[in-house]
Amino acid sequence: MAGDTGHEQRLRFAVLGPVRAWRGDEAVRTGSPQQRALLAALLLRGGRTATAAELVDALWGDDPPHAALAALRTYASRLRKAFGPDADVLASEAGGYAMRTGVGSLDIDTAERLAAEADKARVGGNRGGARALINEALAVWNGEPLAGLPGPYAETQRARLEEWRLSLLETRLDLDLELGHHAEAVSELTALTAAHPLRERLRELLMLALYRSGRQAEALAVYTDTRRLLLDELGVDPCPELAELQQRILGGDADLNLHLPLDRGAAGPTFIRPAQLPATVADFTGRAAFVDELSHQLATAEGQIMAVSAVAGIGGVGKTTLAVHVAHAARNHFPDGQLYVDLQGTGPVVADPEAVLGAFLRALGTPDSAIPEGLQERSALFRSTLDGRRILTLLDNARDAAQVRPLLPGTEGCAALVTSRTRMVDLAGAHLVDLDVMSPEEALVLFTRIVGEERVGAERDAAMDVVAACGFLPLAIRIAASRLAARRTWTVSVLARKLGDERRRLDELRAGDLAVKATFELGYGQLEPAQARAFRLLGLPDGPDISLAAAAAVLDLDPDDTEELLETLVDTSLLESAAPGRYRYHDLVRLYARSCAERDEHPPEEREAAMSRLLDFYLATAAGGVRAGAAG
Repeated sequence: MAGDTGHEQRLRFAVLGPVRAWRGDEAVRTGSPQQRALLAALLLRGGRTATAAELVDALWGDDPPHAALAALRTYASRLRKAFGPDADVLASEAGGYAMRTGVGSLDIDTAERLAAEADKARVGGNRGGARALINEALAVWNGEPLAGLPGPYAETQRARLEEWRLSLLETRLDLDLELGHHAEAVSELTALTAAHPLRERLRELLMLALYRSGRQAEALAVYTDTRRLLLDELGVDPCPELAELQQRILGGDADLNLHLPLDRGAAGPTFIRPAQLPATVADFTGRAAFVDELSHQLATAEGQIMAVSAVAGIGGVGKTTLAVHVAHAARNHFPDGQLYVDLQGTGPVVADPEAVLGAFLRALGTPDSAIPEGLQERSALFRSTLDGRRILTLLDNARDAAQVRPLLPGTEGCAALVTSRTRMVDLAGAHLVDLDVMSPEEALVLFTRIVGEERVGAERDAAMDVVAACGFLPLAIRIAASRLAARRTWTVSVLARKLGDERRRLDELRAGDLAVKATFELGYGQLEPAQARAFRLLGLPDGPDISLAAAAAVLDLDPDDTEELLETLVDTSLLESAAPGRYRYHDLVRLYARSCAERDEHPPEEREAAMSRLLDFYLATAAGGVRAGAAG
């Protein structure tokens, strides 16, 4: 095969994350989601031939399109073209297709090999080596397997591969406990049991880790919570292994500690390199100037606190996506690890900095018994623990600067990247970045990557209408594109017409648990009554922006009070300052503000009164202009 002529140029493929391909270090374009779904279906068959009927079922299930076979042939032809000199890896056989890849060219093969070597090492008594090999296997994953692929086969394989990953994690955590790292395992197990509450093996490991950390009461509380949850959700009792462990903990069974190393107390503090960053999105688009600016700041921190606020943007503008992407790109500058927390700044209950510091300290290897009570004490210990290390901390979705300050590193070589809807002008030493919506070109590229070049290329003007109706807001574009990708019978023009109705637009921008309106609602719900009233009423007038004097008329306030009120709305990113003395809404925020006015403004006559005051203001301004002209 052509791809075998040289190791450096051999085709490589990945399915443990977004489906991707490379020739050497050069990425190979694998096309639309459906085309990548075909590639994945063939790669996961391990070189076996799949018939056309099997592939149609894999991609479309019980509802294939009329020209499904023709579509398959088209996808296969395009993949061969993309593979270039290695086109023969995709073979046509017996009315079907097969991928003839080389040994070790698929990431799942690498993970399987490492997992098998770990099993051998563990059987041979080399638990440390087994743990290291499993960690290598887990590192092969790059987010959700087969990310973004449609079709029943991809859905089934996603579940299988995720189950395998969790099984490897359980094995690795079991080894952690055998090696005496029980205190460090508690933090990871707590997060995993929250994400997978019905997985009893994780609960069992958490109970054991807590017990070995001297936290018997908490270990028993885990069993109680598990029993209640299983009864409520499934109507069953915990498995016998979990029930037996509870009884052994109640009885103080000394055998529970048999696997602990005898010299664990003499080992000293464990040096742990946390890697807590969420996965970056596969279709990250544009933002080159922001990426360069933030990356430069992180790369040249030179030991000072680098609290970077990539935040001054409305909900859905992509603050977290940008920050995670930049943080991943900067990992080599922070070899001692990366910490991450969602501070829940837009929710009704924000994350407590004291609790966050406790989690950070555990992730850095601090035993629970050494973590003090009190915010100031934990903050001081956090800074001391970071001394001499180069660690990046990503503080996502912060409420305000007061929540952030105790979480900032204070030692040379560390940095903090902060995201928030609030512009943190009161965060000393911070490098502030105001994140705006995408450019029209970036927005169209993002839309195309999700929907596919084939559908968008035929209706480029309609696609531009869609992203314009989304106000070039990344969240809105992603929702609109995801809806279209999931509906094969829709054209781009159909979606454009749906979004053309302003009164229905926000309702159309909903997909699964994502909704533009819900994102705006979080910010609106945090406003003080005077701010909320101003937000509602200022959404009523038409026009690209409004002057301070006109806004004062709408709100029936004097200009100074109006300016102070509007500037607080600017700080929340719900309103923009177009220029000194002029203000404007993002198009979708204006639609939301009007819906709030219709829903919440009481009495409703106040809306009419506000518009009447604005009309009187404009008439008086016009009359004054006429008189001035006549006098001249």
